Amino acid sequence: MVIYLKVYSVLLSEYVRKWDDMKYNISLRIVGMLGALFCIALYLREPSFPTPDKLLVFLTFVFMAFGQGWQFFRRLAPFVALLLVYESFRGLVPRLNDNVNFAFMIDADRLLGFGSLPTTALQGWLWHGHVQWYDFALYLVYMLHFVLPLALALVVWKLREREYWRYITTFLTVSFAGFLTFLAFPAAPPWMASDQAYIQPITRVSSQVWAALGVHDFPSLYNRISPNPVAAMPSLHAAYSTLFALFVFKLFGKKWGLLASLYPVMIYFGTVYQGEHYLIDEIAGGLYAAGAFVAAPYILRAIQGLWLRLQEDEWIAEHGMAEVEA
Repeated sequence: MVIYLKVYSVLLSEYVRKWDDMKYNISLRIVGMLGALFCIALYLREPSFPTPDKLLVFLTFVFMAFGQGWQFFRRLAPFVALLLVYESFRGLVPRLNDNVNFAFMIDADRLLGFGSLPTTALQGWLWHGHVQWYDFALYLVYMLHFVLPLALALVVWKLREREYWRYITTFLTVSFAGFLTFLAFPAAPPWMASDQAYIQPITRVSSQVWAALGVHDFPSLYNRISPNPVAAMPSLHAAYSTLFALFVFKLFGKKWGLLASLYPVMIYFGTVYQGEHYLIDEIAGGLYAAGAFVAAPYILRAIQGLWLRLQEDEWIAEHGMAEVEA
């Protein structure tokens, strides 16, 4: 009888533990679902640029609703944190180097455009004083600057996990390479050159679309740390979109790669037409992306080797200390 009571007690305590775990998991899922719905409602009420910190909060809630909130946060939070660190560095550039360059990009684009600026030519063909359907389409693609790289990071994590850290390393490499260039060579975009009469008047189409969509930039960490209007060369919109297509080609094949290539094509075209970048900025961004794509595996191996050496040194130090104490 005593044995039966002990078995019953063990089974009952296990049942209670599992019930408590289940209630906790259900609570987390409900919080995740409500949090995700709140984020969606807030965005629909006050549309804003989808920055990394906002995306991290929203996606954490989404993964909580599916019972994977901690796994998601542990995987993606370091990536987002490093992106925010990079963006904070980028925001310091105007204070560290106020020698803004205007002429080089203008001369390069006139050379590429056979005497005329590609932005001016495109706006002459497509801009008619008010926003058209294609202006909305191009700007919505422009707003995917952080959305698609983070979305692909999740897909790589779930379906091609062995390539995950190469993917993260590549984006961080191109970001910090961009920062060093912004520091050494602050470059004004076409809309700023137009405002200061370096080139003929152009329209910043993206601002017109922004106003027509009713987009507001409500306060976020990203908006506080990344105010740098002279980070045009290289275009990280071009770099990120190029890397997106390169990784889709590499990891998911030609068919998906060709489809993904529409993204950089629309970015290259749209940012030049809208007055956000010169064509030379886009070319530089593409070259930076290609360089980071090639260099990232070597950088990752170097980081992993350094980490292993640090771990080995720590083990040797602890082992040696134990021998001394013995």
